[in-house]
Amino acid sequence: MNMELEEIVFTIISHAGNSRSACFEALNLARNGEFDKANLCMKQAKEELSLVHNIQTGLIQEEAAGNKQELSLLLMHAEDHLMTASLAKDLICELIKMYEEKFKEKEIACNV
Repeated sequence: MNMELEEIVFTIISHAGNSRSACFEALNLARNGEFDKANLCMKQAKEELSLVHNIQTGLIQEEAAGNKQELSLLLMHAEDHLMTASLAKDLICELIKMYEEKFKEKEIACNV
């Protein structure tokens, strides 16, 4: 694997990991009713994933132009990190919505 591809792979892993961590931090905040902070974390997670998707798109465009990359276990590992971070973001967004609904119901019950 050439150095440039190695740097790309580790950049993908790093940003995907940052995104996944921000998602789980958001989930913990939402569990405690801190939805504004949770939403900020989810925004950060989405920004990290956007960076990774831009890198991935660049790799795809290069391959489409005939500049194929060597398929390596490390590149596949980076793609796994991206996919799990993306899935975590989608699922945690839904869980945060559920927590918000739960907190709203609790507020309504307390105000009755």
